[in-house]
Amino acid sequence: MASMDRFDTPGRSAHTVPMNHRMMFNRLELLLGADAMERIFSTRVILFGLGGVGSWCAESLVRSGIMKLTLVDSDRICFTNLNRQLQTHSGNVGKLKANELADRLSLINPQAEINPETRAFTAETAESFNLRKYDYVIDAIDSLKHKVFLLNLCTQLGVRVFSSMGSAARLDPTKIKVAALARTQGCPLAKRVRKALRDSGNDCSFICVYSDEPPISPQQVASCGTGDCSSPPGGEDSWCGQKAVINGTVCHIPAIFGHTLAGLVIQSVILPDRC
Repeated sequence: MASMDRFDTPGRSAHTVPMNHRMMFNRLELLLGADAMERIFSTRVILFGLGGVGSWCAESLVRSGIMKLTLVDSDRICFTNLNRQLQTHSGNVGKLKANELADRLSLINPQAEINPETRAFTAETAESFNLRKYDYVIDAIDSLKHKVFLLNLCTQLGVRVFSSMGSAARLDPTKIKVAALARTQGCPLAKRVRKALRDSGNDCSFICVYSDEPPISPQQVASCGTGDCSSPPGGEDSWCGQKAVINGTVCHIPAIFGHTLAGLVIQSVILPDRC
């Protein structure tokens, strides 16, 4: 795993990338061409939130040629994450999500510079992440407060951001859509985020992934964050106990959200006028 300062190295060129690394992306290069691959290799991305959406997004980015990726999440793996979060398995419950995902991605592409950050993104820590050094920010944060702060900050700094709205409590993959937040319909989270942003003067023109399928109410009350929870004690870095409602989630919906966010980044790199 790479340290943060390695992100300041110049972009890779065709003659400096190892041959076996270029062969890894042979099928992608057949589709996009060598010039597009060079642009992808030099693109810098920071991803906030490594749950059901963010974990799949991260892997999709690395398998698509992103070589400089920072992963931000302070949470630990819970037993209830195993049905949908890519880095989780029965042997790493209780471990930090960012570190576990970084290890997995480094096995896929050892040449990639994967930087795990196990701190939460908050108003107090925001400046330390230095968002201006990245080409793209991806928002897969659950917390409404921190999500709104991140999206406002990206707008203020002029940093390109793609955001995930609510993927929980849905089943129908055909209802997943891409639009500017200002144009979303049918997603309660998008409505709340939009209101909070507009109250601060944000025009909500950035692109997000959302579903207009009506959310399905939980069939029972979740035990997460209570004395009946089977997960290891998480303390302040566990988010379950801070949620007003915990919704049910399948694997395929957040995974599609994550792959779609990664696809928006790749499409923007190679076709900047289209996305």
